[in-house]
Amino acid sequence: MIWILLILCFLLLLFLIIIFTRLSIRVSYFHHNDNDDLNIEFRIWFGLIKFKKHIPLIKIDDNSPSIVVKTKKKKDHSSEKTSDTGVHQITSDDVTTNFKNVKDILEHVIQMHVIIRKFFKKISVKQFEWHTLFGVGDAAITGVLCGGLWTIKGGITGLLSNYFKLKEMPVLTVTPHFQATVIQTQVSCIFQFRIGHAIFAGLKLIKFWKGGRPKLKSNTNLSKEKTKSV
Repeated sequence: MIWILLILCFLLLLFLIIIFTRLSIRVSYFHHNDNDDLNIEFRIWFGLIKFKKHIPLIKIDDNSPSIVVKTKKKKDHSSEKTSDTGVHQITSDDVTTNFKNVKDILEHVIQMHVIIRKFFKKISVKQFEWHTLFGVGDAAITGVLCGGLWTIKGGITGLLSNYFKLKEMPVLTVTPHFQATVIQTQVSCIFQFRIGHAIFAGLKLIKFWKGGRPKLKSNTNLSKEKTKSV
């Protein structure tokens, strides 16, 4: 009996530790002309346990002027398809049913958005840096496009501050290059949240999706119900 209590206490303690553990996600993305590179690192307990993932998105072949991309081919041995044409009548009841279906879908999307946004508010952005070197070879066009880049970066930063908790001011730079055509950008950010918040948000989404999926009515079902009532 004592051993069972000790095991239960240990499992409870382990569960509490996992719930209150903070997970840090460091994302680093680098783009230069035709090359992309993405690094993702997960850390818990001040880096005592960490996992790194390096994702080279696109690679230029050194032996030939070509791009090396991994692809998967899926063969489809489907039979020949036949299509039937006909005349369909759309009644006012069909329009009402379609509007009701759209309304139900929008309500469920809004409720799901509320759950996700509450979880996002638990996420802290410890660092966000975005540096860009840009040029098209023409000084006037480069200046105009760099102004557009500043607008885009400002809008994305505003979305981050609206959905997440920014712990530090974002560092944004746009450096114009007037003599050459170049596109180089580097983004690095650190997200941090408690694992328990992610678990609870996932459970809420599962419960919501299983018990609250909208029951959409088709026009054929509506016509069948009318026939039965008659």
